[in-house]
Amino acid sequence: GRDMAAPCFLGWDFSTQQLKVIAIDEHLRVIYEDNVHFDKDLPEFKTQGGAYVHSDRLTVTSPVLMWVKALDMILEKMKSSGFNFSQVRALSGAGQQHGSVYWKKGSIQILKNASPELPLHQSLKACFAVSNSPIWMDSSTASQCSSLEKAVGGAQHLAAITGSRAYERFTGNQIAKIYSQNPEVYTQTERISLVSSFAASLFLGAYAPIDYSDGSGMNLLQIWEKVWSVSCLDACAPGLEEKLGSPVPSHSVLGSISPYYIQRYGFSQDCKVVAFTGDNPASLAGMRLQEGDIAISLGTSDTLFLWIQEPTPALEGHILCNPVDSQTFMALLCFKNGSLMREKIRDDCASGSWDEFSKALSSTAAGNNGNLGFYFDVMEITPEAVGIHRFNSDNQKVSDFPKEVEIRALIEGQFMAKRIHAEKLGYKVSK
Repeated sequence: GRDMAAPCFLGWDFSTQQLKVIAIDEHLRVIYEDNVHFDKDLPEFKTQGGAYVHSDRLTVTSPVLMWVKALDMILEKMKSSGFNFSQVRALSGAGQQHGSVYWKKGSIQILKNASPELPLHQSLKACFAVSNSPIWMDSSTASQCSSLEKAVGGAQHLAAITGSRAYERFTGNQIAKIYSQNPEVYTQTERISLVSSFAASLFLGAYAPIDYSDGSGMNLLQIWEKVWSVSCLDACAPGLEEKLGSPVPSHSVLGSISPYYIQRYGFSQDCKVVAFTGDNPASLAGMRLQEGDIAISLGTSDTLFLWIQEPTPALEGHILCNPVDSQTFMALLCFKNGSLMREKIRDDCASGSWDEFSKALSSTAAGNNGNLGFYFDVMEITPEAVGIHRFNSDNQKVSDFPKEVEIRALIEGQFMAKRIHAEKLGYKVSK
């Protein structure tokens, strides 16, 4: 009989170091969580941090079958814990941005007809023309980046079309490298997926389309018209449009789950697969940002997520299609000198204590009496600058500040920089 258990929804995260799953009920309450850690739980792939760094130190890849095996593993864990798959009404997910998967000719049939008797990774083991997928940490495509910029009339023009100047990790440049180094591998490829659309394909039992938001991280999508840019495609590889399929809005329902999961795990045939997207757009959606909102992730690098109505693409930062509202945009800005820089100043000026750091901060007035500092321990991305630069209230360069002035200068400087660069990309600070 039909199971009347309360409906739930699955969210998947195919990230760099692990695969995570979360189940929520209709009230957004978490009812199940699990993960597979690639290095620890799948040691046979011998990854470090979920990846391989190659001998040139620039090429970084992950084994595509590791991702499939991780999915098999996590579904078996859920099954043995008694998870009721029949109550799942829909699933969606996120993938690490920019990574790419190369499906060999004929793979669509294998994916569609995978035997429910076997774990999926066994059925798919001959499906990939490239066994190690390039991922976001890869920076081996400098020459492809400069060719792409040249082909479309410069970096600013490329940003105007695709939302970003050419970046080494962006998928178009990675595809161009594979085409130029292994043209026969490229010819054998019938479909190129992003990590997100690859993951969605596994559930759909068919090639899932790339969504607008994750597609904006490829240097290939015209972010205004939401179609592939012919000039960008041609600059990367021949016949590329056919291998990418047509992009779709990030909240599209792609279809029902593949029969494989119905037979092997007891999913309902009515369970829908919603387009997967990139991890950054997913963060914007998950934090429920609205127009005018800013989210700041204070990590090793600081990342800004912005909801933007009228973007002005620049040489710094990225404009992506907004996953929640296809008519608007999101901007992404990354600052390398994030928490490590703050910890350094905390150690130098507050004897390593955040409490002391906070006390010092609140002992000084907002505006720091006109004292201003820029703190770049390592070469910054936005802007490209390095070193520590201090200016007093007369705008003269000075070599040091008293400890509490230093602490406020650091925090105010970091946040003013974030605001200035956000405004450059079209963010409006509402009064």
